[in-house]
Amino acid sequence: MEETQEQPQVRKDNTIYVGKKGVMGYVLAVVTQFNNGAPEVAVKARGKLISRAVDVAEIVKNRFLPNVGVKDIQIKTEELTSEDGSKNNVSAIEIFLQKK
Repeated sequence: MEETQEQPQVRKDNTIYVGKKGVMGYVLAVVTQFNNGAPEVAVKARGKLISRAVDVAEIVKNRFLPNVGVKDIQIKTEELTSEDGSKNNVSAIEIFLQKK
């Protein structure tokens, strides 16, 4: 049985949603967005994955694209409704990377 590797989720508005895949997959997605002409890329994550989003942004700007910097960071709390109907608050972050 052949195993396929899923690509990180990317939206048309140059947003990368960080999930449970490896950090380098998201780094590659960000670098690809910039190489395709995007002037700005947003890296978004929630909950325990916030640290992974920070790692992605730092690896991109320090190792792969030194001409990219952090334009803005936004933090917020999102309310999620679980399958049983209960509501939970989850921290979220958006890191906006931009070419210098």
